[in-house]
Amino acid sequence: MNNKDIRLDLLRRLESNPEYTQRELSQDMGVSLGKVNYCMKKLTEKGWVKLKNFSRSSNKLGYMYLLTPQGIEQKARLTTSFLKTKLEEFEILKDEISKLKLDAEEMSTERR
Repeated sequence: MNNKDIRLDLLRRLESNPEYTQRELSQDMGVSLGKVNYCMKKLTEKGWVKLKNFSRSSNKLGYMYLLTPQGIEQKARLTTSFLKTKLEEFEILKDEISKLKLDAEEMSTERR
């Protein structure tokens, strides 16, 4: 997973659940806690995510990660870019599958 994909995944997850902890994000995404922490700092520095304190219980503060208008815009851009890349990969795979099917048909015809 590259940094662009991680940023998009983080923005998507935080938009759906701003109370995610970095540890939960790390576990759900299958990346290290350090990587999530690093990316969250970068998203905050860029102004895409804003950190808010809230009270989880009477004696413990939690955090909420809120997407800023810039963050929502960037999420849309990253989503468009991700989709374009995946569609290109899909077309390449379709071509490869077609070639493999032709090769398989040729081999089965030669065996007869």
